[in-house]
Amino acid sequence: MATWIWILIVIVVGLACAAGGFFGARKYMENYLKDNPPINEDQLRAMMLQMGQKPSQRKLHQMMNAMQQNAGKK
Repeated sequence: MATWIWILIVIVVGLACAAGGFFGARKYMENYLKDNPPINEDQLRAMMLQMGQKPSQRKLHQMMNAMQQNAGKK
């Protein structure tokens, strides 16, 4: 077999592996972030208290819903 065919095969396999790894890692991270959201109500409450705001349950729910809707758009 000619040398240029081996080089072409190596390049094609390398590109396929890179693309597969990228899309596999992307899918894994999307599922991970869906199952383990980066922030929850307790963390949001603590942030609001640190900013000097008294968080009501209604405001916490509004902020969590807004964050979930915003995450769903992406």
